[in-house]
Amino acid sequence: MSEKSSSSGSDEDVDPESGQPVELGGILSKWTNYIHGWQDRWVVLKNNTLSYYKSEDEREYGCRGSLCLSKAVITPHEFDECRFDISVNDSVWYLRAEDPEHRLQWIESIELHKAESGYGSETSLRRHGSMLSLTSAASALSATSTSSFKKGHRLCEKLAEMETFRDILCRQVDTLQKYFDSCADAVSKDEFQRDRVVEEDEDDFPTTTRPDGEYNHNNNGSKEKLFPPASPKGINGIDFKGEAITFKATTAGILSTLSHCIELMVKREDSWQKRLDKELEKRRRVEDAYKSAMNELKKKSHYGGPDYEEGPNSLINEDEFFDAVEAALDRQDKIEEQCQSEKVRIPRLTPVPPGDAYSTIGTHRFATKVEEMVQNHMTYSLQDMGGDANWQLVIEEGEMKVYRREVEENGIVLDPLKATHAVKGVTGHEVCHYFWDTAVRLDWETTIENFNVVETLSDNAVIVYQTHKRVWPASQRDVLYLSAIRKILATNENDPDTWLVCNFSVDHDNALPTNRCVRAKINVAMICQTLVSPPEGDKEISRDNILCKITYVANVNPGGWAPASVLRAVAKREYPKFLKRFTSYVQEKTSVKPILF
Repeated sequence: MSEKSSSSGSDEDVDPESGQPVELGGILSKWTNYIHGWQDRWVVLKNNTLSYYKSEDEREYGCRGSLCLSKAVITPHEFDECRFDISVNDSVWYLRAEDPEHRLQWIESIELHKAESGYGSETSLRRHGSMLSLTSAASALSATSTSSFKKGHRLCEKLAEMETFRDILCRQVDTLQKYFDSCADAVSKDEFQRDRVVEEDEDDFPTTTRPDGEYNHNNNGSKEKLFPPASPKGINGIDFKGEAITFKATTAGILSTLSHCIELMVKREDSWQKRLDKELEKRRRVEDAYKSAMNELKKKSHYGGPDYEEGPNSLINEDEFFDAVEAALDRQDKIEEQCQSEKVRIPRLTPVPPGDAYSTIGTHRFATKVEEMVQNHMTYSLQDMGGDANWQLVIEEGEMKVYRREVEENGIVLDPLKATHAVKGVTGHEVCHYFWDTAVRLDWETTIENFNVVETLSDNAVIVYQTHKRVWPASQRDVLYLSAIRKILATNENDPDTWLVCNFSVDHDNALPTNRCVRAKINVAMICQTLVSPPEGDKEISRDNILCKITYVANVNPGGWAPASVLRAVAKREYPKFLKRFTSYVQEKTSVKPILF
């Protein structure tokens, strides 16, 4: 998956003229569904909206989907360093970048667009008018006054009275404070004047009060200042006595109102508590219902998303994994049955080279490896299973027996499998021919999605690349292998006619691994021996006189993270079905044809 991100500026710049984040566009992998998995899409980030197109060339035809980022939640994946998810309510986009750096670039750009969206951002406020002032906010708060309380509710009325008393009390405290400050200033001035008069020289004769009333000389000759009598209104015209009486009445009114409020609250406490309990219970039920609905919605919407597919951190447990795989396989079987009933087989005339062409050792670059594989299978695969305690008989249906030996490596199931079968009316050459011939592969192989011959090495060896149908939640698998067919030359006249097809994994530059499929490794062989019973009298050999003994061995490394129990259960189910389906196909194809020895 390639990533080409382009924009009209850097990934964290803002257009200085408009104050808006710049547009960003590029290729991201988007999770489509569990069938097609990750697909490359052209994604555009512009004007607080994330849109995607099938490709850059199809932008003129309109986007295939878009998300408004105002309320979007961007979540970088915990384990996948290239993936991030964007959710808006119940809509979720799963996206993957080429590398962690590109993921960070996209996340930062999306967050920047999101921050600049709506009416909450500074840019938006500049765009839609002047900034809110503190004065307007304060005036809105000051609008709440006693008139806002509803009439007819005693507690509300008492609270309104409390607010009125508070305003009166605040004004009275200010007035009394002014009075006390004035008194303190006057006392300070009088003490200063008295000190000055005492220091002056005393007169020798008594005097009376001067017309201005400022001084009076006593008989002892001292002179003292005459203070004017205090005015009933006090300093600065403040009626201290009246203010004190009003202050006392105000505080008494507050205490009385408070006692009324307490009495009312005590009386209503029980009813309030009951109402509160009822509301809490209602809220709890509503929250439970909401959580349950959201969980169901998430299951329906996202069950099948990338978090539930096969992987080391899959959210699906082992039992659910097996149930999902089994259900998918059942659906595939039903579809295949319908296709088989409706299919009219078109006979293919596939030329069969003479047997000598299959018995020679090739000269291609893999010839030595092919010969090594053939000798190993002929040495070990035909050994009897009866005396080996490591092999377990897992299936026995008529002539067919399936054995398995449990092997795991680094948590991956590598169970070797061996099956034996006996099929009447066909030869080993015919069975191996149809198993090896790619021209008829799709007639009997139902698990393949597509395949192609990467390279033809010789008349009896080809390199094949094939992808298998995905069985969700397991990841899709692909295989690249060399397939060779050989006729095994008999060492003595009593040896049965033996044919072999071996398929083993190789590497090729024209079929490199991709991140869309898990590359499986295989080493498979089908060994077929033809047994002929003599016909009666002078009759020619017919298909009633021949029997093919089949030995099928498979060593498969599936890769990935599928649970071991699931892989073993699927192998136990699918291998017998494959053998029965394939051998029935060969019997059907050869029933009206001459015997091919």
